[in-house]
Amino acid sequence: MKSNAAVLKMVNDEPTESCLVPLIQEMLARLGEDPRREGLAGTPERAEKSLRFLTSGYRMDIGKIVNGALFEVQYDETVAVKDIEFFSMCEHHMLPFFGKMHVAYLPRTKVIGLSKIPRIVDAFARRLQTQERLTQEVAQSIREALDPVGVGVICEARHFCMMMRGIEKQHSGATTSAMLGAFRDRKATRDEFLSLVTHRSTMV
Repeated sequence: MKSNAAVLKMVNDEPTESCLVPLIQEMLARLGEDPRREGLAGTPERAEKSLRFLTSGYRMDIGKIVNGALFEVQYDETVAVKDIEFFSMCEHHMLPFFGKMHVAYLPRTKVIGLSKIPRIVDAFARRLQTQERLTQEVAQSIREALDPVGVGVICEARHFCMMMRGIEKQHSGATTSAMLGAFRDRKATRDEFLSLVTHRSTMV
């Protein structure tokens, strides 16, 4: 069995494009499967492609995502983007967790193109994550990009590590939040955000 140092050296030395397929083949064999059988013949390549997409956030640059989409405006009311769907992978079991994120900020002098906020969410969600850290990272990145008066993020998710293994509770979920600046210090601002999140739009 390879030591941690040997595994790290192998990962660092081999081209990233080719290093996962033999590892996945070995994993299948160690799980008791035959990687050569018809149904699994192309699985290592497919699994590698899938894993690279699901962890593509490591290769996303927040600066490049935001670039060109900051605008100077005179606007001092809450901007909120609700129900941003995301999919991520739990770093403890490498099983999916998924849900919706609600992001709001109170501008100081700048606003960001609305489509950039879901892109920022994806950049952090497509990594091995915990829900708590994901929530904080999105909030911090919005603050760093905009220097707003405040930022609020609420994340609602269901975790396959709770649904498929362990306690096996199919309908349980978790909610996390990050409140920065005015969203932490001003009750009225925080309450407005919570009201926006809980209000269900009638738009089709």
